[in-house]
Amino acid sequence: MAVNCDIPDALIVALRDARHICILTGAGVSAESGVPTFREAQDGLWAKHDPHDLATPDAFLADPVLVWRWYRWRRDLVAEAEPNPGHHAIARLAELVPRLTLVTQNVDNMHQRAGSRDVIEFHGNIFEDRCFADGSLQVGDPTTAVPMCSECGSHLRPGVVWFGESIPEQALHESCAAASDCDVFLSIGTSSLVYPAAGLADLARQNGATVAEVNPNPTMHAGSFDYALAGNSGVVLPELVNCLAV
Repeated sequence: MAVNCDIPDALIVALRDARHICILTGAGVSAESGVPTFREAQDGLWAKHDPHDLATPDAFLADPVLVWRWYRWRRDLVAEAEPNPGHHAIARLAELVPRLTLVTQNVDNMHQRAGSRDVIEFHGNIFEDRCFADGSLQVGDPTTAVPMCSECGSHLRPGVVWFGESIPEQALHESCAAASDCDVFLSIGTSSLVYPAAGLADLARQNGATVAEVNPNPTMHAGSFDYALAGNSGVVLPELVNCLAV
């Protein structure tokens, strides 16, 4: 069967020859499924709130009811969305190569729903509840205004990384190790501006990997990538997978 392939031949060869591919995804991937970005989620009733009123430890301590209301509203929005062809293409790509490490800045669980496994979540997962006191993973009562930890009685919080908080140590270690080891690094749907995630491409390049970005519009760092593929991930990634599978 003929395949329309606009992906550069040299990139396809690099992907075919790779023993390890590392992928970083950002908000642009899930935006194609209708998942609002952090800023877009401050629309309507939430437009009057500054991000620091909703997504910092201090904000949670000051008004946990308000913070939980916002995050439950966001959970409902995300739950209504479905993984798009870009999410599914990444899961399919993992089946075609010896090893694939997926790092995401998104908190929406969309990659897992599309079939990706062992996803490294840089900013946590919006559907998880964690103890505010020790960070342990818990299951909160969704019917209460502020769920409580069954082990220590502290408030539970959404399992995401807030402003002023560090990337989870394990996620940072695993992603840096993957970027240092990979043969091909793909930056997809991310501005490549927010560190430390943006530094993963630099780390891969420094260790000899082929680096490429996929974005509707080239980022300001596009010139430093070996390839910059202009287009939505839901279009470009299925095409890339089809070319690789031929």
